[in-house]
Amino acid sequence: MTSIEEQLRREMREAAMQTAESPDLFARIEHSLVADRTRWAVRARVVVAIGGFISIMVAIVLITSDTKEGRLLVHWWILELITTGVLLAIALTLGPFIKRFGKSYAGDVFRANPRTGKSYIVLTDVAYYLIFVAYILFTVTVELPANWSDMVNAAQLKTELSRVGGILLIMGLLHSVNIVMLPMMGRLLTLNRNLDESADNTPRAGLSHATIPSGSWVLRIESAPTQPTPPTADPPA
Repeated sequence: MTSIEEQLRREMREAAMQTAESPDLFARIEHSLVADRTRWAVRARVVVAIGGFISIMVAIVLITSDTKEGRLLVHWWILELITTGVLLAIALTLGPFIKRFGKSYAGDVFRANPRTGKSYIVLTDVAYYLIFVAYILFTVTVELPANWSDMVNAAQLKTELSRVGGILLIMGLLHSVNIVMLPMMGRLLTLNRNLDESADNTPRAGLSHATIPSGSWVLRIESAPTQPTPPTADPPA
């Protein structure tokens, strides 16, 4: 057992002596530490923002609501305000969250033309936000409906939950369609670019030898050579 241990130590020592130190090892470690600190800072900001939003909503409910027989009576416009705030928070936070995880996927799709991919993603984000804002404006209630009461009941709460579920459904459908259509768009743009480059490289006039298949007959038409003009005789004196 002792000889085996000594042999293992000797082999490991020799392997360690043959290992070359990476010149950018310190830089890579430092970069990973900075990225880790940045990631934790972003997560902390997100948690603080969510906690602050929830605290503000709870404070608004407690300040503007009444209590009766141990029950909390919330006015309909308070619930409408809270639901609209939740919809805006979902649109502003969940969209960039999904986009951050989809950057590598979009980079693989548009690796042949990354500049076009960036433009496509920006335009898609603009379209998403327009759809989300339109949905929020379409579903917001500015006046007490006839079938609603001034205080929130179960039916009104179900309606507001349906609004939240609606924006989540739209967001999921849009991103699902984007996942399916993105490879098709990347392929189509790549083919169009290749066709444009092929058209630019095609000679405009004449045929090159590279375009003529081997073993083909080529008919060459040339003008006939000009016959020399016979000399004219001098007139008699």
